[in-house]
Amino acid sequence: MVKDITTQEFDEKVIDSSKPALVDFWAEWCGPCKMLSPVVDSVSEQVGNVDFYKVNVDEESELAREYGIMSIPTLIVFKDGEIVEQSVGVISEDDIKELVEKAL
Repeated sequence: MVKDITTQEFDEKVIDSSKPALVDFWAEWCGPCKMLSPVVDSVSEQVGNVDFYKVNVDEESELAREYGIMSIPTLIVFKDGEIVEQSVGVISEDDIKELVEKAL
């Protein structure tokens, strides 16, 4: 299951977590984001040991700036507080699984 998180929760849930995390940076108005969202949801139900989060770049613009988000959707995989993998644009379910597996 993919959970929405805010800047205030980000460090606790992503950076300081012992579990790897995939973060989907998106926006309500973004067509490609809407296409990618159900794919990320599907992967989140299939892959254990990874937390899945969404960050709305319009609501959390400082966080988006901090991670250099210039285009959306952007997926970033974190492990031990570090970026392990990153992808921009719509990608397939298999490609998302491949991103996540690099953090396991």
